[in-house]
Amino acid sequence: MSTMQDVGYEILGDDLQFVKIELDPNEAVIGEAGAMMYLEDDIQMSAIFGDGSQQSGGLMGSLLSAGKRLLAGESLFMTQFLNMGPRKRIAAFAAPYPGKILAIHLGQMGGELIAQKDSFLCAAKGCSIGIAFTRKFGAGLFGGEGFILERLQGDGLAFVHAGGTLEERTLAAGETLRVDTGCIVAMTPGVDYDIQVAGGIKTMLFGGEGLFLATLRGPGNVWLQSLPFSRLASRIFAAAPQTGGGGREQGSILGGLGNLLDGDGQ
Repeated sequence: MSTMQDVGYEILGDDLQFVKIELDPNEAVIGEAGAMMYLEDDIQMSAIFGDGSQQSGGLMGSLLSAGKRLLAGESLFMTQFLNMGPRKRIAAFAAPYPGKILAIHLGQMGGELIAQKDSFLCAAKGCSIGIAFTRKFGAGLFGGEGFILERLQGDGLAFVHAGGTLEERTLAAGETLRVDTGCIVAMTPGVDYDIQVAGGIKTMLFGGEGLFLATLRGPGNVWLQSLPFSRLASRIFAAAPQTGGGGREQGSILGGLGNLLDGDGQ
């Protein structure tokens, strides 16, 4: 059995999807905390230090694995789901918000995929997950919207989540695409990327868009999402009632007038 195990799967649902993964005896998957939906009998759930890809490396390998996740802003621990029974069993993992789940066979991508920090959902055990160190490391630090890229390495299946609608673009050699940094889900290693300021200072202040754009240059494949979590969260926060009044209109012009009438505008 290879280190990166192949697993059967089925993706169900339309806009609120989940994936059912079939595990043979002694097969395992790893997932981020909170991604699990349900487990059949005989599947044992346990926390592992790092991503579980460096078990043969002893303590030092585990520390390096966990350190890469810490640099990417993730937890030091992941959850392992291992089938301890004699028969095939199902583990299901749900998308965190409306969108699409994408199954990618890392072996068919040259053994590597570059993914947005928050897009990883789960993968067959043996997948190495760490920060993508490149000569443009500063792009990840200053790209805005939490633009930190992770490197997924292995030769089996990995599942990533895209918010909203998913589009796959194939870039020819030298072809470029400018993308809002939050809208990137994943890309193959051959895609060159850089971060640039979006327009002049007037555009940055009054244009309503993000401060940064990612310039992607082929050759390679790029997966894009129409609804980044950061964008969804900002819309929810803007529409949520503000503290101190309790009314839905709190913080609006009408809310301000209501505060004056209620005596709260002192």
